[in-house]
Order: sequence, then C-alpha cells, then structure tokens
Amino acid sequence: MQFDLLGRTELSVSRLGFGSAPVGFLGTSQGQIDKVVATLLEAGVNLFDTAACYPGSEEALGHALAGRRDDVVIVTKAGHPCDDDAHGHPAFSPELLAASVDRSLERLKTDHLDVVLLHTCTLEQLEEGSALGALLDARDAGKTRFVGFAGDNEAAAFAAADAGVDVLEVSVNLADQHNLDAVLPAAREHHKGVIAKRPLANACWKDRDAQPGMYKSYADAYSRRLAAMEAEGLSPAALGHSGHVEVEWPDVALRFTLAHPGVSSAIIGSTSTVHTEMNLDAARKNPLREEAVERIRAAWQAARAARRGAAAEDDEGDDWKGRT
Repeated sequence: MQFDLLGRTELSVSRLGFGSAPVGFLGTSQGQIDKVVATLLEAGVNLFDTAACYPGSEEALGHALAGRRDDVVIVTKAGHPCDDDAHGHPAFSPELLAASVDRSLERLKTDHLDVVLLHTCTLEQLEEGSALGALLDARDAGKTRFVGFAGDNEAAAFAAADAGVDVLEVSVNLADQHNLDAVLPAAREHHKGVIAKRPLANACWKDRDAQPGMYKSYADAYSRRLAAMEAEGLSPAALGHSGHVEVEWPDVALRFTLAHPGVSSAIIGSTSTVHTEMNLDAARKNPLREEAVERIRAAWQAARAARRGAAAEDDEGDDWKGRT
C-alpha cells in the first residue's frame, strides 16, 4: 500500500481509505464490518472515515478497530443533529459541535481523534466562523489533532483558503469533476490535506435495480452524468481496457481520482470483502495514465457543456457542480 502526507499535517495516510457511510445506511452487520476492516488493515490501509450522523457507524468502527488505535488515522465529521441528541442545539452551533466531538470520542473508544471535519455546512456558516472555532477549541483541548471541512463547491473553495482548516474532504470522481478546477488548485496552494470522497461515483454504471438500499436514488445524478459522458464516446474500452464494465469501471474510476496531484487518499465505503479486495488491487496499480485522464476530463466537459445548453432552453440550473 502506498502512503502520502495529508497536506500540512504530519499524518501519513494510505492512498486507499475506508469510508463508513454504507456501514450505517445499509445496516451492515458488525461481523461483516469486522471482516472488511480486518482485510483493509492487513493490506496496510490506515485511514478510516466516519461521521456522527451515519447511523451506528462510529460505534461499529470503534469495535472493529479495537486494539489498533496506534495503527490508524481516524477521521470523523460533525455538525448535524443526531437522533440521540437530546440537547436540541442548532446544527453547526458551537454547543452541538462540542457535544458531538465528545460523543465521537466515546463511540470510537479513543481519547483523541486525528481529524474532525465540519460536515457540509454552508458557505455562510463557514464565513461566520463560530463552527470552525468550535473545532479549533476541541483541537486546543487535545480532543482532535486537526480540523477541516467536508463538502464541495463554493464552501470548499472558501475552506481551502481558510488558515484554520487543515484538511478538506471533497467529491472527486469521473462523474464529479467540478472540484478539480474549483477547489484543488487552492488546496494545493495552501497545503491543505485532501481526502477524495465518492471516488467510485456511487457505482453509477450499475443498473438502478442493482444498487443497494438508499443508493438506488442516491446514485441517480451520477448515473445521468455518466450516461451523458458515454454519449460522448467514453467507455472502459475507449480507455484501453477490456472486460466486464462492472469490473473495469471501478478500476478506472479509482485510478482516475488518485491521478490528481494533491489528493492524498480516496475513501471507499465497501461492505463486501470481495469488493474490498478489488479496490485494493486497483489502488496498488499506478494512477491512470495521462491520456486516459485527459479523455475522461474531455468527456465530462463536453457532456456538461451540452447539459448547460439544454438547461438554458428549459430554464433548469446547472446540476454538474460538486455533489455535497
């Protein structure tokens, strides 16, 4: 497993990380989570991402990582009220964020977190400053080593230039390329650590009926985008690959995300050890070659331009920005 420094932090993180949203939203059993995490740890993966509002995810990850705290980098996210939040504090208020950090420490069975991110707050909430200030207070109290922002578009661009932000978690994938131009250049300039979320674009090449649970609808926007890119001639075969698209697309997608300078790690939320092994195999390869990256970029730009033309005719907005 290859490693990279996470921006200006001293954290060395595996190029492939684990995202635990599906753990919560798909009701994955603890036994299965333990198997997936064990597979990742054995392969050298050390970055594990979760969030306070992913149901049961922090508790499950805390259990799966028991006894391995010194071997891993734990990232969690905060800001949204959870079902068990009895205090009634508003989203992204300092009081809710302070309580959320304490709860995450308990759930994850640790005395400190490595990174805590504001979980898709608005640009206005970032500009106001008290939400980030609450995380900086938690850092100063020794509860987390670094802080940052998870989200996309204008808010992520603002966070990339904010001196208090250490780490960004943004959408970067073949069907979600807005942040490559709108966020990553500023992140590199200001030495921010960048974690790419949704690197497999929610497996948008799958038929809708093959998507599990909430992802049947969650992947729709990406599926429409990929279909538009395929209409521009994009396919694994056009990129020099052959074989079944459900094997080739994940390989292409992950290696596309990891090909971009400044992306330290890409987090994937697999609940299957078979798919986990496939992702590990792709991550061990070199990033996608430059010609293939350029072809994917060109297909996205052409499809987006065509969509903008159609939107102008039917008064719909541009729906090709980063997906928060």
